[in-house]
Amino acid sequence: MKITDIRVRKVAKQGKMKAIVSVTFDNEFVVHDIKVIEGERGLFIAMPSKKSSDGEYRDIAHPINSEMRGVLQSAILEAYDKAAPEEEAEDQG
Repeated sequence: MKITDIRVRKVAKQGKMKAIVSVTFDNEFVVHDIKVIEGERGLFIAMPSKKSSDGEYRDIAHPINSEMRGVLQSAILEAYDKAAPEEEAEDQG
């Protein structure tokens, strides 16, 4: 399975969330609402999730192993670095 497209929408607001990302695989399957978050040790991705009845957040879709998570995170963060500045992305929302 290959990543064939990454769309980054940078967030102009102050806070830890820096972007919302959609990733397409094999030009046939897309995952929306992956977040780029600024943590204590730098940027990382958070997979789309929803709040369950017990108040915990559970991933809706996620990589099965750490190798794929690394591939996905590297590709997303590279696309984030190349994306238009936040001020330009504000008008797209």
